[in-house]
Amino acid sequence: MDDLIKQASSSEDNVVSVACAADMEVLEAVNMAIELDMASFRLYDDEHKLKEMIITNFPHLLNHPKIFRHHVKNQQQAAISAVKSVRLNEANVLMKGHIPTAVILKAVLHPDYGLRTGSVLSHVAAFEVNGMDRLIFVTDAAMNISPDLEQKVKIIQNAVMVAHAVGILNPKVAPLAAIETVNPVMQTTLDAAALVVMNTRGQITGCVIDGPVALDNAISVEAAHSKGLKGQYAGQADILLVPNVEAGNILYKSLIYFAKAKVGAVIVGAKAPIVLTSRSDSAESKLNSIALAICTSQE
Repeated sequence: MDDLIKQASSSEDNVVSVACAADMEVLEAVNMAIELDMASFRLYDDEHKLKEMIITNFPHLLNHPKIFRHHVKNQQQAAISAVKSVRLNEANVLMKGHIPTAVILKAVLHPDYGLRTGSVLSHVAAFEVNGMDRLIFVTDAAMNISPDLEQKVKIIQNAVMVAHAVGILNPKVAPLAAIETVNPVMQTTLDAAALVVMNTRGQITGCVIDGPVALDNAISVEAAHSKGLKGQYAGQADILLVPNVEAGNILYKSLIYFAKAKVGAVIVGAKAPIVLTSRSDSAESKLNSIALAICTSQE
């Protein structure tokens, strides 16, 4: 994560639009990003509430040259204004503040002023896990409920783009399943086999796909070897493609709460990356997500 933050801080002219910024964890992340000279911020919220919170907790940000406050009357207006600022190229990253996900996504998906590109929107999370020698990407833990094969192709392409943006030139993708063999009654294994063939034939590029594969054999060389898996990339996955949102959500939260992993997450597939962290996420996680989004916006 430190490398990710350094990469984001080394790029210039980044602007993040934040919908409903009057939140302590959000403002703490903004403050940390400002200290790192990572970006400028357009903050949308009730001016009185936002100004009071800044004066009380971050007084040095009140007249900071990289902070631009914009008054809005409610959450809907905050979402619309923040999305429009990205649409108009006033910002290259959109960030969700203290606002329901449904409200900001409604603005993102609006046909007139939204940020849709025709691609699938998907969630990509990058984890720093103790004992692992690399970032582990998990997708999709938030957006697509039960993706079909066509959607999985686009979800992989989105995740590969994020991996490329942080310097992983040929990421190894593991379509996760309960077993390593193709079973006709387990659709996840059929999809995984199809993804491997599509990758081999050049329909999915920029990565290597090997699956179906269980989680242990995707991330542990020792586990893969002990089970006789002899693939060139067994146990070396960079990107874990989960079969559905329930599996993704469980894996995501297990890594945070059981493994105490550091995380940064972003929604990709729109005109610009979207920082769509949970309102319960820490300021550190929000900062990591801003960094990941900034790196992704440069790809």
